[in-house]
Amino acid sequence: MKNWWKGKPVLSTAVLALIVIGCLGAPLIANHDPAGFYLESLNQPPNKEFYFGTDSLGRDLFSILFYGGRTSLGIGISAAVIMAVLGVLYGCVSGTANDKIDSAMMRIMEFCGSIPPILMMLILTAVVPASNMVSMSVLIGITGWFSLARMVRSEIRQIRHSEYVLYARCTGGGFFYVTAHHLLPNCLPAVMFAMISNVSAAITMESTLSFLGLGLPPAQLSWGSMLSLANRALLYNTWWAIVIPGLFLVMTLLCITNIGNYIQREAGRRHG
Repeated sequence: MKNWWKGKPVLSTAVLALIVIGCLGAPLIANHDPAGFYLESLNQPPNKEFYFGTDSLGRDLFSILFYGGRTSLGIGISAAVIMAVLGVLYGCVSGTANDKIDSAMMRIMEFCGSIPPILMMLILTAVVPASNMVSMSVLIGITGWFSLARMVRSEIRQIRHSEYVLYARCTGGGFFYVTAHHLLPNCLPAVMFAMISNVSAAITMESTLSFLGLGLPPAQLSWGSMLSLANRALLYNTWWAIVIPGLFLVMTLLCITNIGNYIQREAGRRHG
């Protein structure tokens, strides 16, 4: 029991837990209306009334950070779930199919995966504007599952001819039964790591698109929409409107990445 925390992402887990708890408890923490425009307090630096200052619209950054975190984290988790469903399903079908079907599915996946995600998102947002949390999650989810599908397909191709898998098929096990009981459990560590990494990637994508003015509108509170006003912050030299949301975003991404790396190391150690 001594030094049980050694090698474990205790600090990252604690910081991420505090951020998540703060976002969930936003109504209890916020001391101003996050959607309110305090026009008499435009571009105020951090002070006793506005803990993190105000932006160029007169909104309280402290309140927006926690309410906006709900949206950003929600998009990250929702998009990661969509990626997991699409990637696991496609990877399972490709991994268990015959060589011709597998080859055709891989060519399709390689073609789609060769397009940079940001370019694909720019094209999709031009056709279907990401005006809310649901549409943003769906757009990010359907453009980021290719690497997970390749990972699942590779894992399944290695074990699909194992004795216990062949036995399950010979005794009447169908595709879904064999996949759920024998194939996916062997891929679970890789899928868990990919899901955690995809949460981070989805939050980053949402922030990037919002920064470029193609994501959520400023009226939709999120960390990305806060950073979308960065040009005004630079113009008015209001550093807190960029630095504070940026720090929250970076801390969250670093914590998620550190936890994901720990899960990957543990999974590799067990398989080793």
